Amino acid sequence: MAIKSTIFKAHLQIADIDHAYYADHALTLARHPSETDERMMVRLVALALNAHQLQGTCQGDGHLQFGAGLSDPNEPDVVLRDFTGRTRWWIEVGQPQDKPLLKACGVADGVCVYAFNHAADVWWRGIQNALTKPRNLQVWRIPSASAQALAALAERSMTLQATVQEGVLMLGSARGTVDVECERWL
Repeated sequence: MAIKSTIFKAHLQIADIDHAYYADHALTLARHPSETDERMMVRLVALALNAHQLQGTCQGDGHLQFGAGLSDPNEPDVVLRDFTGRTRWWIEVGQPQDKPLLKACGVADGVCVYAFNHAADVWWRGIQNALTKPRNLQVWRIPSASAQALAALAERSMTLQATVQEGVLMLGSARGTVDVECERWL
């Protein structure tokens, strides 16, 4: 019998000052049995950093949600689809391989990767030449210390405040606050 995903609920209040986006999101995160709290929280950060695309890209007519991620390698970790079903943003977390990323670039209007662990630099040096052609791809690095600190905020039921100002995300809860300043690689 397969081990089932663990369900987490998050109430996420986003104040994205950089993009004038302010909204509350009630989210359900299914943490795959092989997924860590760190990776799950980085998925949540990726959603918070891109939530403004609901207004900017879809003018409010879309769905921003968690994808199947680890459960289905052909699905993103976070996805923004408009009401026609068109994939507007495909967001991956971790260190995906080049071929699935290039395929995603052909399916979605924009693709974004958030690399976060200590081996991300090695991954990037090995893959960056294969990712020079797509014009709709962004690759970001979340510092390892920030990613590890995010794990401490994980709870089965979370209330989180995300503030984005001058490119820095401040994610806080009753357990503390973590600042995440991403470095753009591509």
